[in-house]
Amino acid sequence: YRILCDLTDYGFKDQITRSGLSIPSNIAEGMDRTSNKEKKQFLSYAKGSCAELRSQSYIGIKIGYIPKTLVRDGCIGKRWVSETKEISSMITGLTNSIDSN
Repeated sequence: YRILCDLTDYGFKDQITRSGLSIPSNIAEGMDRTSNKEKKQFLSYAKGSCAELRSQSYIGIKIGYIPKTLVRDGCIGKRWVSETKEISSMITGLTNSIDSN
C-alpha cells in the first residue's frame, strides 16, 4: 500500500494489492480447514496468488510503477519478486508436509 500510495492507475494498484493480500488470507483459511484436501486446495490458491503478484511485480517494474531500486521503507521491486519466489517455495513445503501427515 505504501509503495503504491501515489499511483493513479487504480486498477493496477487494486489488482496488485488484492493478490498480495490473498496469499496470507488463503493460507490462513486453508490451515483452519479440517480436511487435508481442503487445506491443500487453499494453499494452491495462495500459491496462485503468489505467482500473480510476482507477474504483476515484473510488469510494474517494466512499466515504471514499481521502482527497481531503494524507495521508502527499503522496499524494492526486485525484492518483491524474490520474496514471492521464497513464499511460493514455502507454500510447496507446507503442502508437502500435509501429504506426509
